[in-house]
Amino acid sequence: MSSGDESSGRTGDGPSEQLALIRDTVRKAPRAKPRTWRGAALADELPVARVVVNKGVLHLDQFFDYAVPRELDAAAQPGVRVRVRFGAGAHQVRAGRREGGRLTDGFIVERRAESDYAGPLAALADVVSPEPVLSPELLALARAVADRYAGSLADVLQLAVPPRSARAEAKPSRQPLPPPDTPDPGTWARYPRGPGFLEALATGASPRAVWSALPGPHWARELAAAVVATLASGRGALAVLPDGKSVARVHEALTGLIGDGRHAVLTADAGPEKRYGQWLAVRRGSARAVIGTRAAMFAPVRDVGLVALWDDGDGSHSEQHAPLPHAREVLLLRAAHERCGFLLGSVSCTVEAAQLIESGWAQPLAADRARVREAAPLIRTVGDGELARDEAARAARLPTLAWQAVREGLRSGPVLVQVPRRGYVPRLACERCREPARCAQCSGPLEAPRERELRCGWCGRDTQSWHCAECGGVRLRAQVVGARRTAEELGRAFPAVPVRTSGRDHVLDAVPDRPALIVSTPGAEPVAQGGYAAALLLDGWAMLGRPDLRSGEEALRRWLSAAALVRGQDEGGTVVVVAEPTLRPVQALVRWDPLGHARRELAERAELGFPPVSRMASVMGRADAITAFLATADLPPEAEILGPVPLPPAAAVRPRKPGDPPAGEQWERVLLRVPPGSGAALASALKSAQSSRLARGGGDTVRVRIDPPDIG
Repeated sequence: MSSGDESSGRTGDGPSEQLALIRDTVRKAPRAKPRTWRGAALADELPVARVVVNKGVLHLDQFFDYAVPRELDAAAQPGVRVRVRFGAGAHQVRAGRREGGRLTDGFIVERRAESDYAGPLAALADVVSPEPVLSPELLALARAVADRYAGSLADVLQLAVPPRSARAEAKPSRQPLPPPDTPDPGTWARYPRGPGFLEALATGASPRAVWSALPGPHWARELAAAVVATLASGRGALAVLPDGKSVARVHEALTGLIGDGRHAVLTADAGPEKRYGQWLAVRRGSARAVIGTRAAMFAPVRDVGLVALWDDGDGSHSEQHAPLPHAREVLLLRAAHERCGFLLGSVSCTVEAAQLIESGWAQPLAADRARVREAAPLIRTVGDGELARDEAARAARLPTLAWQAVREGLRSGPVLVQVPRRGYVPRLACERCREPARCAQCSGPLEAPRERELRCGWCGRDTQSWHCAECGGVRLRAQVVGARRTAEELGRAFPAVPVRTSGRDHVLDAVPDRPALIVSTPGAEPVAQGGYAAALLLDGWAMLGRPDLRSGEEALRRWLSAAALVRGQDEGGTVVVVAEPTLRPVQALVRWDPLGHARRELAERAELGFPPVSRMASVMGRADAITAFLATADLPPEAEILGPVPLPPAAAVRPRKPGDPPAGEQWERVLLRVPPGSGAALASALKSAQSSRLARGGGDTVRVRIDPPDIG
């Protein structure tokens, strides 16, 4: 075994001092005929296999050479899975260890006639399967993603290539079907550039667009039509959606247009064997189109002509495993590397989408204002002034306007009620001094999961008696009312109407077109057959008041997603939002102008130097560890260091989240900011510094993240 050459995809000055020493030794030594330690017979042609080993460690982020035994010659082809002997690190080569090392999975990326290493090579232990699962295109994409996010190639490949299922692999894939006919524009005709976009895809062009979809149920069929138009040109297509409900809607629309057999569905709900079988159908060329959730962004579609993403602002598109890539950025890399079309669609608009339009990289694809007003429901607002003068709002939580909208809506269909928080009463405070109620054992927030129940949200202990540590009060008031309590209140107010809830524990996919109250948390709203007659968007302050750069953008996205399920103004659809009407996100909702809101946000961020205009990275750890790390990082000259700022300590009993510091430790965070064009240099510098630190033994943990979602 030996380290590969510069073509292995490493970035920066080298992962570590150890490996740099090994490479210097390799370059000075003359190349020799490959041989193994045991003298086993090798393949007659191309006896060296260059392997990417499944070790997601930055200082080992390179290729390694192995000898190919003669008995594995036929099966050991580029792209197949293999098992190799791999020690604790590359120092086993330098130390001259002739045997040992654990069996580790890997992929062959290349067969070569000779190695850059002059010493004996370890032999491939086994070929797991002769199925070539790692194509050169997928390898190049994974390398680009790893470099962008300062991660390792092995980590990206774990996301890109699903685990093997022998039974699925043994089943043959069906023969590919001929391309379908070009679809009729249908509801794409509602957009001035819509028919032209489909025609460009059908004729083999690669248009790029940011699509502001009209409210209503037609978006799934429109996205399916774009996929079919691409298939009609003889090319493949890929569509990534945020959740299983969206995938099911597009799957139904796509099946209705072209039948079954031309597309694969990649979701985690399918199970390992079925999902791997679908993935193999794409890899083998049996299915030319893919729709799926986040992991489908790496699907090996042959001759891809379109990559599409729906609702890029949804947090589900952000991968939770290293190196934490976002589906939007991965598809942008695919569009650039594979020169294919790109479609970013949503009823809302993120700042990143607006930047694609402002830069000229993509064209806007939107309906005119008259069409928007016709399709969107009537939006009415209730601000703080109205609430203060409203007797009904003081006695209960719903203002008079909301009660009227519910009553009117229930005459013709279901009514949606969006509540920002789940549970019964998720946050409580002292009635006298308004101090948040805390657990006496762990200082976690107290919550009421049901009426007359009180427990800690962190440690789960039931609390029988409570008193305020500040004023000694013993009575509690609701700081935030959850979906369950709201459903209970509405049930008492409308006793003859069924009340259903949809949230994290139980998400409804659809509800019938008959009078009912549907209480839902954001993102869990079911689709109503024929659309909702009305919708209430409660507690707008809870989403707008979050201390986050994206609070306004996220609140508007949640509101638009719910309001898009309501019937249009011509059918009497009404939406009541309980939020201050003078705020920019509320005004954008009233006008139904998500692109205008995103453009104004982008202009303000450009003035302040915030993402996405600039590129940012976060470095978290103990104060001394961060200082030492930054001292070794060769940051770009234009990099700004913001911080450090202390992070709140994580309690031992609190539910763990990705990126949380270890329990009881006081961590700090530093933000690094660079102007446009320096993002790659920043990622390379951070990756090199982290590689060197890990090669020397690491020490205290330092966590690096490119494009952190939460910067305050």
